[in-house]
Amino acid sequence: MSDNKAEKNSIKDLPRNIWAVGLTSFFMDVSSEMVINILPLFLSNVLGVKTNIIGLIEGVAESTASIIKLFSGWLSDKLHARKWLAVAGYGLSALSKPFFYFANTWGWVAGVRWVDRVGKGIRTAPRDALVADSISEEKRGLAFGFHRAADTAGAMVGLLVALGIVWMAQSSNVELGQATFRTVVLASLIPAFLAVLSLAIGVKEVKPTSERAAPKFAFKALGKPFMTFMLIVGVFDLGNSSDSFLVLRAQERGISVIGILGLLAVFNLVYTLVSTPAGSLSDRVGRRNIIIGGWVVYALVYLGFGLASEAWQIWLLYIVYGLYYGMAYGTTKAMVADLVPEELRGTAYGTYNAILGIIDLPASLIAGILWQGSGSWEGFGPSAPFLFGAAMALLALVMFIFWKPQVNNTVES
Repeated sequence: MSDNKAEKNSIKDLPRNIWAVGLTSFFMDVSSEMVINILPLFLSNVLGVKTNIIGLIEGVAESTASIIKLFSGWLSDKLHARKWLAVAGYGLSALSKPFFYFANTWGWVAGVRWVDRVGKGIRTAPRDALVADSISEEKRGLAFGFHRAADTAGAMVGLLVALGIVWMAQSSNVELGQATFRTVVLASLIPAFLAVLSLAIGVKEVKPTSERAAPKFAFKALGKPFMTFMLIVGVFDLGNSSDSFLVLRAQERGISVIGILGLLAVFNLVYTLVSTPAGSLSDRVGRRNIIIGGWVVYALVYLGFGLASEAWQIWLLYIVYGLYYGMAYGTTKAMVADLVPEELRGTAYGTYNAILGIIDLPASLIAGILWQGSGSWEGFGPSAPFLFGAAMALLALVMFIFWKPQVNNTVES
């Protein structure tokens, strides 16, 4: 690649919309990650909730929003409008956050988590379609990689803030209890509302490049390549349970709450640093190659989580886990836009997020049951969900390698 081409493929040249959406995701992740990453510890240590119930809460929270993701994506295509649907979704999530302050039962936590995920269901597909609409095909991987980097940088900042609050509480001989959790919730409110303002003020609606009829709501319109891609990604996601189980595994291997927040911050740092270069690289060498590499890393990491016996191994695995996310997450979203026509991007992103959201429920339930069992069955123990995840990733990887799609991004063909 020439120096001239490298200069053109620079984040400096990204349009205002990409920067504004990135800022929105940064602020919302500062808010969300402060709360979400200590939520399984709050449920387990303070409220005494078992892992199968934690898996149920996470699975239902994602799955109940799935149909909304599907509908909101299609609606954004029909209305030729992305921005205000995304603003409404971010607004609902921001408004739900204060109610975590009052949560004192797992049912209350589940209800607030559900409303927050409904907000995500409304915003995700229109936002992703807005990113795709705002950038040329040649820089699509760079744009989605940058968006993931901004999102994850927010997660890292949120984790550091939460770590500081928990550290100060423990310095005063206070464990992660109701009062500490409430302090974290209160600190999360300001960035949540800044996220909504950033999107409402900073983003401009992108008009369609040509007149087009409102799309009919039909999966077959998305085409065989996209649906085959979703089948493969669905197999992968069945073993990709909620990251709450990684947090619980870290605690089970002897890492303290402060240690867990620290390793999550390091994970997000790696994720942030890798996302933009990986997205840009996918524009040059093809999405498939980057995704394949990411899935190989994932399979090895989950195998490692299953076999880990020492705390230092968990630290190492979390660092490498950030590499997987940075390589695969934004690149996969860029590939969605490669596989479908422009006028169906919202529907495609809605379908993508909906299917993965639906699969999150059985994935998290399976992980919880494999770990701790259900009813009179004791389960296989803490290693089981991660060995299952590694096996599903390898199966999906084989399917993906043998699949040869024809996509809009010419380097894929």
